[in-house]
Amino acid sequence: MDVRKEAGVENMGGLENGEMELINRLARRELKGSEVYVFQLRLCDNEIDREGERFSRETLEGLAPLFVGKSGIFDHNWSAGGQTARIYRTEVVEEPGKVTGAGDGACFLKGWAYMLRTPGNEELIAQIEGGIKREVSVGCAVERSVCSICGEEMGSCRHVKGRTYNGKLCWAELTGAKDAYEWSFVAVPAQRGAGVMKALSPALKELARGNGRAMEELLELEKEARMGRRYLDQLRREVVRLAAVSEPGLETRVVRAMVDKLGEEELEAMKRLLSHQGRERLEGGVQLTYPGTGTAERAGDGAFLV
Repeated sequence: MDVRKEAGVENMGGLENGEMELINRLARRELKGSEVYVFQLRLCDNEIDREGERFSRETLEGLAPLFVGKSGIFDHNWSAGGQTARIYRTEVVEEPGKVTGAGDGACFLKGWAYMLRTPGNEELIAQIEGGIKREVSVGCAVERSVCSICGEEMGSCRHVKGRTYNGKLCWAELTGAKDAYEWSFVAVPAQRGAGVMKALSPALKELARGNGRAMEELLELEKEARMGRRYLDQLRREVVRLAAVSEPGLETRVVRAMVDKLGEEELEAMKRLLSHQGRERLEGGVQLTYPGTGTAERAGDGAFLV
């Protein structure tokens, strides 16, 4: 599976010892320090994100060498004209004293990138130093998305990301680094901090590699897929809420387990039915029923029925 993760950029300042040697391994001619501008990137980390996913430390270490040599672009436009900088060094960095939501020590994948000091890059360099260009998005591929509760492939089990089971939070562990595609300066990141966005399969990405138009269409499909997932999540939550109003006798966990298996059409039909039942329940008859005064059918509804 492919993933994309948002992070940040910071100005590196002066070149450290040995930096030019690493940069010149990627250059076609030997460059001088005065010809290049370098900056640092926080590419991705091992924290649980808003979509309930995270990279394992082992995956970050596997991604580190894969990002070396990858060029930076704008808004995931894979045209040669959009290439601006290139990563020449990476390292997994510890964050002392910080613990992730998974309970282990926090760390992140750091990249060092360079670009040429040319008239065409002056504005971009100024924007980086001024804090305007801060967010980047990286695209990469991993082998598995593993459920933290049962260890099965996420989506093949009954567990749902973001929910708690017997006191343990469920998330998807992204494991097995396969490839690093690109990193991109983005105007507005899809998620704050370091959020994971699923993308299309590596096979489709490989087919589109080198074809700017095809890659653009694939990335647009990714956006639409993310919107669809968010819509279904909202629809499922709404159905659970309506069920609690119209059928208070049903256990919430049972309703959630049921709606997690339904598609859009079934969820929409269920929402219409429950909305209708809820209106009838709230608008019709006596609104309060007390024990011993209601009908036999309502005897089990509790002290008050609104």
